[in-house]
Amino acid sequence: MDLLGLLGLDVLFKGTNALRLLGGLWVAVRISLISVAFSIVGGLLFGIFMTWKNPVAKIISRLYLEIVRIMPQLVLLFIVFFGGTRALGLNIDAELAAVIVFSFWGIGEMGDLVRGALESIPKHQYEAAEALGLNRAQMYRHVVIPLAVRRLIPMSINLVTRMIKTTSLIMMIGVVEVMKVGQQIIEANRMTSPNAVFGIYGIIFLLYFLACWPISKLGEHLERRWAA
Repeated sequence: MDLLGLLGLDVLFKGTNALRLLGGLWVAVRISLISVAFSIVGGLLFGIFMTWKNPVAKIISRLYLEIVRIMPQLVLLFIVFFGGTRALGLNIDAELAAVIVFSFWGIGEMGDLVRGALESIPKHQYEAAEALGLNRAQMYRHVVIPLAVRRLIPMSINLVTRMIKTTSLIMMIGVVEVMKVGQQIIEANRMTSPNAVFGIYGIIFLLYFLACWPISKLGEHLERRWAA
Protein backbone atom coordinates (compact mmCIF):
# COMPACT_ATOMS: atom_id res chain seq x y z
CA MET A 1 0.00 0.00 0.00
CA ASP A 2 1.42 3.42 -0.98
CA LEU A 3 1.71 6.34 1.42
CA LEU A 4 -1.46 8.07 0.24
CA GLY A 5 -3.44 4.87 0.73
CA LEU A 6 -1.89 4.31 4.15
CA LEU A 7 -2.94 7.81 5.23
CA GLY A 8 -6.35 7.46 3.63
CA LEU A 9 -5.73 10.37 1.29
CA ASP A 10 -6.02 8.43 -1.97
CA VAL A 11 -9.80 9.03 -2.02
CA LEU A 12 -9.20 12.75 -2.49
CA PHE A 13 -7.97 12.08 -6.00
CA LYS A 14 -10.97 9.98 -6.99
CA GLY A 15 -13.47 11.85 -9.12
CA THR A 16 -14.41 15.26 -7.66
CA ASN A 17 -14.01 14.37 -3.99
CA ALA A 18 -11.60 17.23 -3.26
CA LEU A 19 -13.90 19.78 -4.90
CA ARG A 20 -16.87 18.33 -3.04
CA LEU A 21 -15.10 18.86 0.29
CA LEU A 22 -14.31 22.47 -0.63
CA GLY A 23 -17.91 22.98 -1.67
CA GLY A 24 -19.08 21.55 1.66
CA LEU A 25 -16.75 23.91 3.51
CA TRP A 26 -18.21 26.85 1.59
CA VAL A 27 -21.73 25.82 2.67
CA ALA A 28 -20.61 25.90 6.31
CA VAL A 29 -18.79 29.21 5.92
CA ARG A 30 -21.71 30.78 4.01
CA ILE A 31 -24.20 29.85 6.74
CA SER A 32 -21.78 31.20 9.33
CA LEU A 33 -21.27 34.52 7.53
CA ILE A 34 -25.02 35.08 7.06
CA SER A 35 -25.61 34.25 10.72
CA VAL A 36 -22.77 36.56 11.79
CA ALA A 37 -24.28 39.44 9.80
CA PHE A 38 -27.61 39.01 11.58
CA SER A 39 -25.82 38.53 14.91
CA ILE A 40 -23.87 41.78 14.60
CA VAL A 41 -26.94 43.90 13.84
CA GLY A 42 -29.23 42.12 16.29
CA GLY A 43 -26.52 41.81 18.94
CA LEU A 44 -25.81 45.55 18.85
CA LEU A 45 -29.48 46.32 19.46
CA PHE A 46 -29.85 43.59 22.06
CA GLY A 47 -26.71 44.77 23.87
CA ILE A 48 -28.09 48.30 24.14
CA PHE A 49 -31.41 46.84 25.32
CA MET A 50 -29.55 44.90 28.04
CA THR A 51 -28.15 48.12 29.50
CA TRP A 52 -31.63 49.47 30.21
CA LYS A 53 -32.51 49.70 33.88
CA ASN A 54 -36.11 48.69 33.27
CA PRO A 55 -36.95 45.51 35.31
CA VAL A 56 -38.92 44.02 32.39
CA ALA A 57 -35.94 44.53 30.07
CA LYS A 58 -33.68 42.80 32.59
CA ILE A 59 -36.03 39.79 32.86
CA ILE A 60 -36.32 39.44 29.07
CA SER A 61 -32.55 39.76 28.65
CA ARG A 62 -31.81 37.22 31.35
CA LEU A 63 -34.33 34.73 29.94
CA TYR A 64 -32.91 35.06 26.43
CA LEU A 65 -29.33 34.59 27.63
CA GLU A 66 -30.24 31.58 29.77
CA ILE A 67 -31.90 29.87 26.79
CA VAL A 68 -28.89 30.60 24.57
CA ARG A 69 -26.35 29.38 27.12
CA ILE A 70 -28.19 26.35 28.53
CA MET A 71 -29.89 24.90 25.44
CA PRO A 72 -27.47 22.97 23.15
CA GLN A 73 -27.37 24.26 19.58
CA LEU A 74 -28.21 20.78 18.29
CA VAL A 75 -31.46 20.74 20.29
CA LEU A 76 -32.35 24.19 18.95
CA LEU A 77 -31.68 22.95 15.41
CA PHE A 78 -34.06 20.03 15.94
CA ILE A 79 -36.71 22.28 17.48
CA VAL A 80 -36.62 24.80 14.63
CA PHE A 81 -36.24 22.34 11.74
CA PHE A 82 -38.43 19.43 12.81
CA GLY A 83 -40.76 21.49 15.00
CA GLY A 84 -41.17 24.23 12.44
CA THR A 85 -41.70 21.96 9.45
CA ARG A 86 -43.80 19.24 11.06
CA ALA A 87 -45.52 20.61 14.16
CA LEU A 88 -46.23 24.10 12.81
CA GLY A 89 -46.48 23.22 9.12
CA LEU A 90 -43.94 25.85 8.08
CA ASN A 91 -41.80 25.43 4.98
CA ILE A 92 -38.35 25.75 6.56
CA ASP A 93 -35.46 24.10 4.74
CA ALA A 94 -32.38 22.88 6.60
CA GLU A 95 -30.12 25.81 5.69
CA LEU A 96 -32.71 28.37 6.73
CA ALA A 97 -33.21 26.53 10.03
CA ALA A 98 -29.45 26.63 10.58
CA VAL A 99 -29.31 30.39 9.91
CA ILE A 100 -32.22 30.99 12.31
CA VAL A 101 -30.60 28.97 15.11
CA PHE A 102 -27.10 30.39 14.71
CA SER A 103 -28.46 33.92 14.45
CA PHE A 104 -30.53 33.37 17.60
CA TRP A 105 -27.42 32.07 19.38
CA GLY A 106 -25.14 34.76 17.93
CA ILE A 107 -27.46 37.64 18.86
CA GLY A 108 -27.46 36.48 22.49
CA GLU A 109 -23.69 36.04 22.63
CA MET A 110 -22.98 39.25 20.71
CA GLY A 111 -25.49 41.18 22.80
CA ASP A 112 -23.72 40.16 25.99
CA LEU A 113 -20.39 41.26 24.50
CA VAL A 114 -21.93 44.60 23.50
CA ARG A 115 -23.37 45.04 26.98
CA GLY A 116 -19.97 44.38 28.54
CA ALA A 117 -18.27 46.78 26.15
CA LEU A 118 -20.82 49.52 26.82
CA GLU A 119 -20.62 49.10 30.59
CA SER A 120 -16.80 49.14 30.48
CA ILE A 121 -16.77 52.70 29.13
CA PRO A 122 -15.80 55.10 31.95
CA LYS A 123 -18.62 57.15 33.42
CA HIS A 124 -16.84 60.41 32.66
CA GLN A 125 -17.25 59.76 28.93
CA TYR A 126 -21.03 59.84 29.37
CA GLU A 127 -20.75 62.95 31.55
CA ALA A 128 -18.55 64.69 28.95
CA ALA A 129 -21.07 63.89 26.20
CA GLU A 130 -23.90 65.30 28.31
CA ALA A 131 -21.82 68.41 29.02
CA LEU A 132 -21.46 68.95 25.29
CA GLY A 133 -25.26 68.98 24.97
CA LEU A 134 -25.58 65.65 23.13
CA ASN A 135 -28.88 63.82 23.45
CA ARG A 136 -28.96 60.08 24.15
CA ALA A 137 -28.99 59.05 20.47
CA GLN A 138 -26.11 61.39 19.64
CA MET A 139 -24.19 60.19 22.69
CA TYR A 140 -24.37 56.57 21.53
CA ARG A 141 -23.61 57.43 17.91
CA HIS A 142 -20.63 59.76 18.40
CA VAL A 143 -19.12 58.67 21.72
CA VAL A 144 -20.30 55.40 23.22
CA ILE A 145 -20.48 53.10 20.19
CA PRO A 146 -17.09 54.16 18.67
CA LEU A 147 -15.42 53.51 22.03
CA ALA A 148 -17.26 50.22 22.50
CA VAL A 149 -16.31 48.94 19.04
CA ARG A 150 -12.61 49.02 19.94
CA ARG A 151 -13.31 46.71 22.88
CA LEU A 152 -15.85 44.63 20.99
CA ILE A 153 -14.21 43.65 17.70
CA PRO A 154 -11.48 41.29 19.06
CA MET A 155 -14.02 39.42 21.20
CA SER A 156 -16.61 39.27 18.41
CA ILE A 157 -14.02 37.79 16.03
CA ASN A 158 -13.58 34.91 18.46
CA LEU A 159 -17.36 34.40 18.30
CA VAL A 160 -17.12 34.18 14.50
CA THR A 161 -14.60 31.32 14.71
CA ARG A 162 -16.78 29.50 17.24
CA MET A 163 -19.76 29.86 14.92
CA ILE A 164 -17.84 28.45 11.95
CA LYS A 165 -16.73 25.43 13.98
CA THR A 166 -20.19 24.80 15.41
CA THR A 167 -21.69 24.56 11.90
CA SER A 168 -20.45 20.96 11.93
CA LEU A 169 -23.73 20.21 13.79
CA ILE A 170 -25.92 21.14 10.83
CA MET A 171 -25.20 17.81 9.13
CA MET A 172 -27.63 16.35 11.69
CA ILE A 173 -30.56 18.09 9.98
CA GLY A 174 -29.46 17.13 6.48
CA VAL A 175 -27.37 20.09 5.34
CA VAL A 176 -24.69 18.81 2.97
CA GLU A 177 -21.73 20.69 4.43
CA VAL A 178 -18.13 19.54 4.76
CA MET A 179 -18.74 16.96 7.51
CA LYS A 180 -21.66 15.41 5.59
CA VAL A 181 -19.62 15.32 2.37
CA GLY A 182 -16.78 13.68 4.27
CA GLN A 183 -19.11 10.97 5.57
CA GLN A 184 -20.46 10.36 2.08
CA ILE A 185 -16.93 9.97 0.68
CA ILE A 186 -15.94 7.59 3.49
CA GLU A 187 -19.05 5.44 3.00
CA ALA A 188 -18.57 5.29 -0.77
CA ASN A 189 -14.94 4.13 -0.40
CA ARG A 190 -15.02 2.04 2.78
CA MET A 191 -14.29 -1.21 0.90
CA THR A 192 -11.53 0.07 -1.38
CA SER A 193 -9.96 2.62 1.02
CA PRO A 194 -10.32 1.38 4.62
CA ASN A 195 -8.12 4.22 5.94
CA ALA A 196 -10.29 6.91 4.37
CA VAL A 197 -11.74 7.81 7.79
CA PHE A 198 -8.35 8.99 9.00
CA GLY A 199 -7.51 10.86 5.80
CA ILE A 200 -10.86 12.55 5.23
CA TYR A 201 -11.33 13.73 8.80
CA GLY A 202 -7.72 14.91 8.83
CA ILE A 203 -8.42 17.01 5.74
CA ILE A 204 -11.63 18.36 7.30
CA PHE A 205 -9.63 19.35 10.38
CA LEU A 206 -7.17 21.16 8.10
CA LEU A 207 -9.97 22.94 6.22
CA TYR A 208 -11.56 24.19 9.44
CA PHE A 209 -8.15 25.29 10.67
CA LEU A 210 -7.45 27.22 7.47
CA ALA A 211 -10.87 28.88 7.68
CA CYS A 212 -10.61 29.88 11.36
CA TRP A 213 -6.89 30.54 11.95
CA PRO A 214 -6.63 33.81 9.91
CA ILE A 215 -9.76 35.15 11.65
CA SER A 216 -8.33 34.24 15.07
CA LYS A 217 -4.99 35.91 14.26
CA LEU A 218 -6.84 39.04 13.10
CA GLY A 219 -8.58 39.20 16.49
CA GLU A 220 -5.25 38.87 18.32
CA HIS A 221 -3.70 41.58 16.13
CA LEU A 222 -6.53 44.03 16.76
CA GLU A 223 -6.46 43.30 20.50
CA ARG A 224 -2.72 44.04 20.70
CA ARG A 225 -3.02 47.12 18.50
CA TRP A 226 -5.86 48.71 20.43
CA ALA A 227 -4.48 47.78 23.82
CA ALA A 228 -1.38 49.84 23.11
